[in-house]
Amino acid sequence: MTVRDPKALREPLRFRDFRFLLAGRTLAETGNAVAPAALAFAVLDLTGSLVDLGVVVGARSLASVLLVLFGGVIADRLPRSVITQGSELAAFVTQAAIAASVLCGFASIPLLIALSVVNGGVAAMSFPAASALTPQTVPAELLTSANAVLRMAINLGRIGGASAGGLLVAGLGSGTAIAVNAVVFLLGALAYRGLPSTGQRAPSGSRIIADLVHGWREFTGRTWIWVVVCQFMVVNALNSLGLVVLGPAIADDTIGRAGWGFVLALHTVGALAGGVIAIRWQPRRALLVGVAVVAVDAAPLVVLAEAPALVPLLAAAFLAGVAIEQFVVAWDVALQENVPERSLSRVYSYDLLGSLIAVPAGQVAAGPLAERFGRETTLLAAAAVLVGITLLALCSREVRTVRRREPAPATPPSA
Repeated sequence: MTVRDPKALREPLRFRDFRFLLAGRTLAETGNAVAPAALAFAVLDLTGSLVDLGVVVGARSLASVLLVLFGGVIADRLPRSVITQGSELAAFVTQAAIAASVLCGFASIPLLIALSVVNGGVAAMSFPAASALTPQTVPAELLTSANAVLRMAINLGRIGGASAGGLLVAGLGSGTAIAVNAVVFLLGALAYRGLPSTGQRAPSGSRIIADLVHGWREFTGRTWIWVVVCQFMVVNALNSLGLVVLGPAIADDTIGRAGWGFVLALHTVGALAGGVIAIRWQPRRALLVGVAVVAVDAAPLVVLAEAPALVPLLAAAFLAGVAIEQFVVAWDVALQENVPERSLSRVYSYDLLGSLIAVPAGQVAAGPLAERFGRETTLLAAAAVLVGITLLALCSREVRTVRRREPAPATPPSA
């Protein structure tokens, strides 16, 4: 186990490129935090149907799943900073169009589905490039600190975005919240412009299919990677079912929309606290710890089912945020230390594909399952399956034995 000096928090900030990456990702995630709640309540205001809500949010996730592998190939072929700039600009355009449709009164379910599909495709292009940029901005010995700092800043953006989204929806309406979301994406694109547009290029004559095959071999060649991705295929689908679709509907009947915004925000506060823990406490088997504590994600689902009051939901959301951050930092460091940089975006894209492939099914199924079995039974069953899949992942010897590299002395930033 390694306990870091608090100054490790500041070390990555000495590097100019890292500061621009930090700003871009924080602004992008702030916009992403506003979007789900605002879009969910826009659909509920339009039709009041859980089925419609599941279809709209599921369409965005499906587009991300279908295009994410292509996004990974592009991110390993072209300068990643250029891809992130373009993706954020496209997100600005699509969210502005959604906001205009809601504010001007011509929103419809087909239109929201179409714009959500475009937005999901944009996200598929952005994530592999943004995730793989970190090793290009700091020395290898600062990867853990850099990932933790990134996660803390991203979570601060999510805190502001989630709470602002709930408050904006409650006070000014979902259309205004989505308009703010669009502006924040534009600011994120401007921040990414500070990164140099140099980077990896595809070898002469290389083909997309060959690149995908190579990325698949890197992905499947390490058992711990695909085992954890399978775990999160289920975990993310269940969380989307409970927190993205059923959560807003239950909040409308209990704690209100502003209260739901605070619940989402406190989840991110917990993640921020988890980032501080990840910097100060770095066990050699950090991935094992991270995978195990994912079981805490079941807590918000149980509380939504049994005690959907503000205080219990806030507490459950905070604990789940602390837990998931231990996993995310450990996961990013494990990938960045063990996967070659030239293939990292493609491995991230297979990670995202596997993690999200079942999310549309969970979102679309939420409404029919809740109508057939009741919200409480659906949420409790989701919590039980979440714990079970986490225990199965821990049965893998490879997951239990992945170790962090020993830290080396920090390298001073270049002039």
